[in-house]
Order: sequence, then structure tokens, then C-alpha cells
Amino acid sequence: MRGTIEVEPVDFPCAEKAFAVSGTPADCVVIGVRLLADCGIDVDLVFAGINHGSNVGTDTLYSGTLGAATEGSIQGIPSAAVSVDSHHATHFEYACDLAVDTVLKTGGKWDSDIVININTPNLPKEEIKGVKYTVVGEREYLNDIRAVDKIGNKTLYKYGGEPVFYTGKPDTIDVIAIQSGYASITPLQCDLTAHKATGMLEEWRIGK
Repeated sequence: MRGTIEVEPVDFPCAEKAFAVSGTPADCVVIGVRLLADCGIDVDLVFAGINHGSNVGTDTLYSGTLGAATEGSIQGIPSAAVSVDSHHATHFEYACDLAVDTVLKTGGKWDSDIVININTPNLPKEEIKGVKYTVVGEREYLNDIRAVDKIGNKTLYKYGGEPVFYTGKPDTIDVIAIQSGYASITPLQCDLTAHKATGMLEEWRIGK
């Protein structure tokens, strides 16, 4: 919003056209859709990923990968986000298979106001227990931020920490499914309205 974004044509395996974009993942979608439209190409689907690190639970609220898929949804394009549950992921096969299966099983024609969020454990696909259709849960971390250095009056902090291991919760929750060795597929939407609270606002009459 305050500067410029660099766009450069690049070669990418199996792609007829590809561009490198210096902005955010959502910027990539905004610019990519526009550039392809200028070439006379209508985008059928947006797939963001495969991302290193899962996007489940409350992490979905600030995920760059989901930001890209959400931008596709906002533009009226069926969109999906695909991620593997490790920032040092080495096993992408099952995530790739699920992305392809999503296109084949849906015909690429699901409602554009729904974002399909796919997450897999970082395991060889033969070790993944299967797929769970899930809802969004909570995602918490142990020691999620720590001071690592001090420069003058400034303290430098770094994100980190291990995800909390939950017990006694059903594997129909995205975080639990991944924790239990299953892939998770969750339908998401842009509407974050807490509809159950609209009546409360009428009772509180804030500003009235």
C-alpha cells in the first residue's frame, strides 16, 4: 500500500506462464489474476501453497497462505490453501495428492465464497492415517516468543515454541486431526461475524 511491488516473468516447471512477485501471498493473487486477465486468460482456480507449516486452528486468522486463497475467494474464484505441518517439511506427496483430488472430485466448481483448507502431517503418505473433515480449533504454543538479544535499549524477540499437545478432544477438530496423524480438510469462509452476538449489541446500545 505504501510502496511498489516487483513482478518478474520466470520459468516454472509445467507452467505456460509464471511470475515472481515481491509482495505478500495475497498480492501474488491480486497481481496474478490481473496479469493473466490482460493476457486474455480467466483464472479457474487459485491454489496457495504447498506451504511449510500447517495453517490450522487460530493460525488461520493470520496465515499468508490462507490470505492468498481468501483473496481468490474475494475475487469470485474457487480457492484452496495447502500446507504441511512442519516449517522444515520434507514430505509433500500426500498434500499434492489431496490438492489434485480436490480438483478431480469437485470439478473445480465449488462455491467461490468457500475456501478449502488442506493440511497434512509431515509424514510419508503411507504413514498418514487418512483424511478427516474438520472444524477450526485452537492453536497454542509453548514458549511462543522469547528474547534473543539486546541492542542498546532495544530487545529483540523471536517467535518459536512447540505446539501444545491436546488430549481428550475429538479428531474432527483440525488441530487434533493433524496431531493424531490424519490430514485435515476444513471449509472456511470470509464472514467472521459473531452472529450470536448481534442481539447483545442491541442490548448494550453502544453509541446510541
